[in-house]
Amino acid sequence: MALALGRTVRRYGGMASMAPKFFLAYSIWVWMEWAVQTIALIITSFFWRAVYTDQTVIAGLAQSQTLTYVLLALIFAPFVHSTGMIYNFGYLLKEGQIAVELLRPLDFQAGQYVWRTAELWVGLILQVPLFIVALFLGMQPPLDPRLWAVFLVTAFLGHAVLFCFDWMLGCLAFYVTEIWGLSVARYGFTLFASGLLVPLALMPDWLAGILNVLPFAQALYVPLSFLTGIAPLSDAPRVWLAQLAALAVLLPLSRWVFRVAVRKVTVQGG
Repeated sequence: MALALGRTVRRYGGMASMAPKFFLAYSIWVWMEWAVQTIALIITSFFWRAVYTDQTVIAGLAQSQTLTYVLLALIFAPFVHSTGMIYNFGYLLKEGQIAVELLRPLDFQAGQYVWRTAELWVGLILQVPLFIVALFLGMQPPLDPRLWAVFLVTAFLGHAVLFCFDWMLGCLAFYVTEIWGLSVARYGFTLFASGLLVPLALMPDWLAGILNVLPFAQALYVPLSFLTGIAPLSDAPRVWLAQLAALAVLLPLSRWVFRVAVRKVTVQGG
């Protein structure tokens, strides 16, 4: 049993080690991403300062609280952008590589989750310079280590929930001939539903209530609500229980959806 466990760890560890190499293979994109996100941080900072002109509180959120939230949301955006499977499935199907992936001595879904999580860690590490820039723009992150611990647990549970949801969404690639539109639609809806652009607390109560339970918000808004004081620490056990319950439902459901969708695969060539 120990030997089997060791082999499994080495297999998935090998896949995880490939993600940083693939991510950093084209370093020009890293520099471009830093430049674009730095500009986005500056624009976002000035925009929300303008929104709070002559006002100290909007929907119960002070200017410093909102500014800290939106800057942190841009920094931790990889939590919602690193799980998209529509484009990945579309590429594998187009290139005929889906058969190769399914023949690997790894569980396909588990392997993809390990890859995405490793990619997420690399993305977060690369955000450190942006964190420093955000400090100069007025971001006031909390110093309490308990808040950061709750944030990380909630964010990674939410990331797993979103991965399972995106896995099912990605299965649509088996039924369509072009995935670009689906991928763009997912990206656009994520910007809105995750609280990446606007804190959900500033939205109408009925809309915020709906978005708050979706996987997109679970991966970003809900974790950041603890970090920025929107939600109290006492809510953490309830949130974790809800996320674990969502995982208990979405994980087997996502595997079943994939088993059904993969029957549509037709690979040409030889």
